[in-house]
Amino acid sequence: MNYKLSVTDWFSSAHFLRQYKGKCENLHGHNWKVRVCVSGNKLDKTGMLLDFTDMKKHLKQIMTYLDHKLLNEIEPFDKINPTAENIAAFIFEKMKVAETETAKIHEVEVWESRTSSAIISL
Repeated sequence: MNYKLSVTDWFSSAHFLRQYKGKCENLHGHNWKVRVCVSGNKLDKTGMLLDFTDMKKHLKQIMTYLDHKLLNEIEPFDKINPTAENIAAFIFEKMKVAETETAKIHEVEVWESRTSSAIISL
C-alpha cells in the first residue's frame, strides 16, 4: 500500500518576471496557496506515515521566508525567475528536511490564482 499525506498553507508576496514580455514583467502580487504531499508505504508504530504537525511546522517556516516579500530580492529568486514552477521546486527542496526513511516528499503544488497552479512531483 502507498499512503499520501498533504498539508496546505498560504503566503502573499510580490514578484515580476525577468525576460518576459507581457503584463507579468511588471511588479504585481499574488496570494499564493501551497500544498505539499508526502508519500510512503510504511506506517510508524503509532499508525502514521508522518506527523501532520511536523509537516505543517516545516511548511510554515518556508511560508514565513516567502511571505510579504518581493520575491525577486530573496534567494534563490534574486537569480532565477520567481515563477510558480520555480517556487514549487524551491519549496519541494526545502521540504526535504521533513522526510524520514519511509516518508518522502512526493509533490508540491503552488497556486498563483484560484485557477492556475504549477505542480512538481517525483
